Amino acid sequence: MRSQLTIRSSLIALLLFSSLSGFPEDALHLFRKMQAALGGADKIASIQDFEEIVRADAWHDDGRPMGVVRKRVRFIRPSYLRIDQVGSEDTYVLYFNGSSGWEILPDGRVADLAGEELRFAEHYVWGFDLNLWLADRNPRYAITSPVPNVIAITDRENPSMKEEFALDVSSFLPAKVGSFSAADSTHPASRETRLESWHTFAGVKFPQRTSSFHNGIKVTTITVELTKVNQGLKPAGLSAKPADLKPVISQHE
Repeated sequence: MRSQLTIRSSLIALLLFSSLSGFPEDALHLFRKMQAALGGADKIASIQDFEEIVRADAWHDDGRPMGVVRKRVRFIRPSYLRIDQVGSEDTYVLYFNGSSGWEILPDGRVADLAGEELRFAEHYVWGFDLNLWLADRNPRYAITSPVPNVIAITDRENPSMKEEFALDVSSFLPAKVGSFSAADSTHPASRETRLESWHTFAGVKFPQRTSSFHNGIKVTTITVELTKVNQGLKPAGLSAKPADLKPVISQHE
């Protein structure tokens, strides 16, 4: 009888926790398997700032080459973002502090973030890996599992913001990210990034090489050239405009 009461109490506690967390238990369990494979929630949370420099080969949706794009991203928790990018068709600098910011356009003009550009920055921070990988700690994120081995993370305030992670069944690392759970062979995913290799910093795995597809057509292959974490980045450094109003890709520029 005591063992039955213990089991019953455990089940009640489990159901209560699932209800209070706001996440379906199966989805939360799968999410935490991914989280553990990436290095664990505590190690992910311990990363306070992040910097990455990448090289991308890019193509238009019709297959025409766009050439090489180089991009430097800096991020400070919870929502400070700086992007410096150089490409033949898309060169810009962007700074965002979580609510406002500025951008330097290809012609050198400086403009406050507004409209689509502000929404781009908001979505970029919302979907930043270090934020999504801790979605179970932020009530703004809803975690579900629409199909087996796929995690969907949706913004409770704006359901149009959504990312899906398809997990490798052996490692539980993300194999691809995007929007694909409703796709099939006759209706390819509208947006998909395949995570092809990983490297580890501060005990956390980050993608090292990725390929992105729009409607089944490859549009970028990205190789990470440099990653740094917890180097003491400051918001003042991210918000400083370059003197020549050009992107700063190298750390030594």
